Amino acid sequence: MRRHLFLIAFLCVTAAAIAQVPLSALQLPQGFTIELYADDVDGARSLTLGSDGTVYIGTRAQGLVYAVPDRNGDGRGDEVIIIDSRLNSPNGVAFRDGDLYVAEIDRILRYDDIGNRLGNPPEPVVVFDELPSDAHHGWKFIAFGPDGRLYIPIGAPCNVCEKSDERYAGISRINYDGTGFEIFAYGIRNTVGFSWHPETGELWFTDNGRDFLGDTRPPDELNRAPVPGLHFGFPYLHGSAVTDPQFGGRGAGIDFTLPELELGAHVAALGMRFYTGTMFPEEYQGQIFIAEHGSWNSTVPVGYRISLVRLEEGRAVSYEPFITGWLQGRISWGRPVDLLVMPDGSMLISDDKRGAVYRVTHK
Repeated sequence: MRRHLFLIAFLCVTAAAIAQVPLSALQLPQGFTIELYADDVDGARSLTLGSDGTVYIGTRAQGLVYAVPDRNGDGRGDEVIIIDSRLNSPNGVAFRDGDLYVAEIDRILRYDDIGNRLGNPPEPVVVFDELPSDAHHGWKFIAFGPDGRLYIPIGAPCNVCEKSDERYAGISRINYDGTGFEIFAYGIRNTVGFSWHPETGELWFTDNGRDFLGDTRPPDELNRAPVPGLHFGFPYLHGSAVTDPQFGGRGAGIDFTLPELELGAHVAALGMRFYTGTMFPEEYQGQIFIAEHGSWNSTVPVGYRISLVRLEEGRAVSYEPFITGWLQGRISWGRPVDLLVMPDGSMLISDDKRGAVYRVTHK
């Protein structure tokens, strides 16, 4: 009983300490500022933007989907509205023609005309309910591609395994009405963030590397899928050159597509976005920002930052920190999850540990 009370007290103190860490603890390049866009957004993860400027936010364990409008356009949310609170890890959110799409573990829901119904959200329509029900890597990031189809990742239901069901460990897509399911890409352990190059229309995505091969391998990955049908290595090959000790011999004959860039091992690279605005200086325009959620099983904690990948002629050439400071020594007070470029060129960042959304601007 005493141990139970101690744990409760420790968690309360930890939560209070996290809430008191000032944003000035974060380090950004000169000229950039980070401010609070919304707090009281418990478990804030995936972000999407409505046609009227409302930001919609998914969560995992909380089962919540939020809406945060900014009606006066001052660069800060006016209020946090709960759209639904009864869902099964509704991590993914996407917006199309006035409707909000939400990805639970095993199905896709749609909330019709949501922008006009924030005060009384409608009951969701089930768009697609033929996804696996595995909780392991079952939470999903979703987004509509340039082809108008909804892209849905299905993670491997394990650390590393080989499944006969080809839906696992890949990215699939459906029409907006739930028809036309097809697998787009294979050999992807668990992607929780992807986007399309604003000029070429090519799909780029992050992928989390497997665990328990040590602190320094395998790398997380940034991948590029210019055409459907490519295989990105899992579970046979990790990164560009790490052969899996159990499954590596079974991948003979498969033509693997290697990563566009190897990221840090265990950094948990999640959301990624091309910067399509003009507020940031020219050197950042058209580049990729990645939210590194941070390690859970590395001896030395890594990640807990926003990274910048620079491109030249449409290919990744470098990888560097952009925002750091969520990790203080071995203790983290925040864990960035997703990014969203706003119409004014500012960039939002969700943080599921602090339960907040931040706004990055440049003077």
